[in-house]
Amino acid sequence: MVHLSGEEKGAVTALWGKVNQEEVGGEALGRLLVVYPWTQRFFDSFGDLSSASAVMGNAKVKAHGKKVLNSFSDGLKNLDNLKGAFAKLSELHCDKLHVDPENFKLLGNVLVVVLARTFGKEFTPPVQSAFQKVAAGVATALAHKYH
Repeated sequence: MVHLSGEEKGAVTALWGKVNQEEVGGEALGRLLVVYPWTQRFFDSFGDLSSASAVMGNAKVKAHGKKVLNSFSDGLKNLDNLKGAFAKLSELHCDKLHVDPENFKLLGNVLVVVLARTFGKEFTPPVQSAFQKVAAGVATALAHKYH
C-alpha cells in the first residue's frame, strides 16, 4: 500500500497519462542493464548486450521494458493493494527467475530518472516525491514473496 495524498495521486495520474510506455520502458530497462550490468544475467536470451549502444538499441530490451511499464501501469490502478496486484509477478520473479529483489528498487529509481529526463521541468520535486513513493511501493510488492 502506498500512502499518497489526493494531490500526489492526481500528479502521478496526470503525468502517467502522458508517458509513452514503449519509449520510457525501453529506456528505463536499458539504463538498468547498462548502469547495473550484473542485472544482465537475467536476460541471456536477449542477444547482444555487450555495450551501452547494443543494450539501448536491443529490440527485446525495448519490448520487455514496455511490458514492465504495462505492469507498473496496472499497479497505479491498485495503489491500495499493490501486494495483491503484483502477487503473481512476485512469485514468478522469486520462485522461477530468482531475481534479486534489490533490482526492483534499482529499476524504480532508474524509472524516476527517465521520467525526469523525459518531462523536464514538468517533473517537479513534488511529482518526483510521489513517483518515488510509488516506485518504492511497487518494489516492496514485487519483493513480497521473498519474505
